[in-house]
Amino acid sequence: MVTRFANPLLATPQRPLPRTVAIIGAGTIGPDIGYYLKSALPDLKLILVDVAQAALDRALQRFADYAAKAVAKGKMSEAEAAAATAGVVGTLDYRDLAEADWVLEAATENLALKRRIFADVEAVVRADALITSNTSSLPAAQIFSDLKHPERATVTHFFAPAWRNPVVEVVRWGRTDPAVVEYLRWAFCTTGKVPLVTDDVACFMLDRIFDNWCNESGLLLDRATAAEIDSVAGEFVHAGPFFVLNLANGNPIITETNTLQAELEGEHYQPAPVFRSVDRWLTVPPGKPVKVADDTAVTVRERLLGVLFSQTVDILDRDIGEPADLDFGCRQALGFKKGPLELMRDLGDTDAGRMLARFCDERRGMPGARKPLGDYQGFLRHVLVDDIGDVKVITLRRPEALNALHDELTDEILSVIRRFEQDPAVAGFVLVGYGNRAFCAGGDIGRFVNMLGDAPASAQYARDCSRLLVHLDRMKKPVVAAINGMALGGGFELAMRCHGIVALANAWMQMPEITLGIVHGIGAMVVPYRRWPQASAEFHGMLRRAERLKATKAFELGVVDGLARDYPELIQAAVARVKALDGKVGGIPDGAVQIARLDPIAPVAASGQPLSAEVIGILERAVEAAAAAPTFEDALEIGYLAWGDSACTAAAREGISAFQEKRKPDFTKTP
Repeated sequence: MVTRFANPLLATPQRPLPRTVAIIGAGTIGPDIGYYLKSALPDLKLILVDVAQAALDRALQRFADYAAKAVAKGKMSEAEAAAATAGVVGTLDYRDLAEADWVLEAATENLALKRRIFADVEAVVRADALITSNTSSLPAAQIFSDLKHPERATVTHFFAPAWRNPVVEVVRWGRTDPAVVEYLRWAFCTTGKVPLVTDDVACFMLDRIFDNWCNESGLLLDRATAAEIDSVAGEFVHAGPFFVLNLANGNPIITETNTLQAELEGEHYQPAPVFRSVDRWLTVPPGKPVKVADDTAVTVRERLLGVLFSQTVDILDRDIGEPADLDFGCRQALGFKKGPLELMRDLGDTDAGRMLARFCDERRGMPGARKPLGDYQGFLRHVLVDDIGDVKVITLRRPEALNALHDELTDEILSVIRRFEQDPAVAGFVLVGYGNRAFCAGGDIGRFVNMLGDAPASAQYARDCSRLLVHLDRMKKPVVAAINGMALGGGFELAMRCHGIVALANAWMQMPEITLGIVHGIGAMVVPYRRWPQASAEFHGMLRRAERLKATKAFELGVVDGLARDYPELIQAAVARVKALDGKVGGIPDGAVQIARLDPIAPVAASGQPLSAEVIGILERAVEAAAAAPTFEDALEIGYLAWGDSACTAAAREGISAFQEKRKPDFTKTP
């Protein structure tokens, strides 16, 4: 039996990452999938297969263009770009696939063609080679029905642009080996994707949302123009349905996918006839809406929300996908500003229920809810919870924000800990970040922007944001941070409040708040000096100059308890540390603490960025006062108040504004 972990990286894969991958189809999405794989696995041999040499030549040129652009933008070094384009070959001959560990088909959405392709593939590849199809709509059971070894085949559905969009759907179906699904989840997560598992139905999970959202827009053209519909839709999506269809030449796709849904699930899914007769839509770009009459706007808004909620409850009622995956996928793959379940929650059961009921009445046959709407909301949106023996592993899953903390994520971590901390069957907890890039990249700016200039409100905000950390301080059951990548700002503050820390050897920590013109509000000016006074000089540099602390150095200083080479070893070390801390968890000590002298420094960060001397002064005074405080609680209060003081500086206003505007702050303008 295959163990399924919510966090794919906790699984033990049954095979290594592929050494050779073949992609069939050198048109639009195939090369983009290949570029993602080569960027993540530079030593990979990539074989592009097509029926036309011109298509292969264009695909190879696209690789070179992508790599050159990445170098120009500073996202790749010359060496990395060379590795991403090396080992990529094109061929017209299927016999060249014999060595492939994984064959990924990305050809036209044509069932008969796909079946012919896979018959040719199976004739030349090894019996254990993986076979997957990148289709947005065709069920795996139809595509792979004639394979001799269907247990190694499934659908892996990428979203454009495939080299950058993090989402990929992995389809579970009756004849595939569950171990193949789990391996693909692990491989995708290892290489930077977020795999979402769906059932084998027409259009799977996310395209059921997208296709019906677009089809309903087509059906609404008797009530409003394409520009009006896109303008109303702009409340919910970054780009309206007709703008996206123009971008993707998507009218035939909606006709094909909704025809398929109608054949398999009922006439109510029939495509709007207009998609067969129109090539381009007269619409407006994102951010430039047209004026829409109030009654028209209400009609469009409620029909769009109606189809969105109808598909959402149907997906969940039929277990096509998981609720957190649905919300995440809608935001990250489809460009929704909020996931549909988040929208339902924000509207409330009464309004959302009214819109859904009205939609189902107007569009007979479309699915409605099988249970009260509130019952669809009982899930964790941003954390994954797994069991490793008697240890709960809590994974922070906000990869779009490098797992940064915000109020909801903070509360979800706290809720899981509170639920199990009194359970005698649970030995303790491990906190780890999703993926290989980040443990936690700090905290979202959130509501703090509105408090600039208000010291008491800002100090209270810092106290409120510390609710999880203060709870950790008081716990008796151990919590260990497993730092699997960067730990920045509030992310490192979270780790240092855990009772133990283990880290990947290549991980690093940084406290960059000073570069934003603010100090650290939730304990960084207090906790590290009390837990590791021997490293106080190092913390001075981190706080005042935003110096990075490598995990290897942190281990030498005693800040990190153990180092690991890879993610599995990291989790093993974290679980072992939980066991070692059983019965030995103590609070952070009271009393004054001796720290290294704070010698004067120039107001310049380690990166060379000019800093605010005023804010450095606030920080230094707080560090010294907190170290001299008679109790830990008093020391924390000094930190909260210093955070409030920094929020009232011109440097804070400039630093936060620069962060929001994605520019470098200029503290020379501040007094």
